[in-house]
Formats: sequence, structure tokens, C-alpha cells
Amino acid sequence: MAKYLLLKHYRGAPASRNDIPMDQWTPDEITDHIQYMNDFAQRLEGTGEFVDGQALAPDGLWVQHGGEGKPPVTDGPFAETKDLIAGWMIIDVDSQERAVELAGELSAAPGAGGRPIHEWLEVRPFLTAPPTITE
Repeated sequence: MAKYLLLKHYRGAPASRNDIPMDQWTPDEITDHIQYMNDFAQRLEGTGEFVDGQALAPDGLWVQHGGEGKPPVTDGPFAETKDLIAGWMIIDVDSQERAVELAGELSAAPGAGGRPIHEWLEVRPFLTAPPTITE
């Protein structure tokens, strides 16, 4: 088994087919989308492939150690994950092919008008061993 991170993006990926921002969806459309995500996760719990998943709030800050005292906090000027990452799911599957298959299915979550979003998901394998460094 190998673990993969499926990243859902607000932006930074190619536009989805049903590219209407969630803040313009009706309450029922949001409920249906969340239900699809929950049903998907529950099904993967049944197969033993679900590890964890969370939606992320759009709020966030950059923090960096700046020496003694409080670390500085900034809200820019660079691209921030709060602007890019909407949520994530960790799966534990037998192959990259299965990870791609599940990401494709997750991409079909309903959005505006009840139509599938066809959003792009980033599929990232977990690092299983430290990289080898040679000179």
C-alpha cells in the first residue's frame, strides 16, 4: 500500500469545467457537494483506502521565525496556500493507478447546478524514504 495526498485547489490549477466559485452556489448545492465528499470518504473507509481528509477555511497566515521574540506574520505578497488549497484527502492504495482512478472520481463532485465540477486534483505520493544524495 502507498499513501497519496489528493489536494483540492481554489485556484492555481487549470479551470474546472463547472468553474463557478463555491461562494456563488446555493445552500443546497453546497450541501450536495459536501455530502458527495462524505459519501466518497465513507466508501473508502469501507475498502480500507481512506486515511483522513479535511476541508480548509480560507483564512490563514504565513509565519516565519525571525529571531528573538515573536515571529513575524504576513499576509503576502506571495501566493499563499490559503488562496490555493481548499482541502485534502489522504488515501492508502495499492498503486498510483488506483490513486488516479479515485482522484478522477472525486473530481466529479457536484457543484453549481448540481453538475459535476470536473475540478483538477493534485495527486502527490508520500515520500517513503529519504532522498539519496550523492556527490
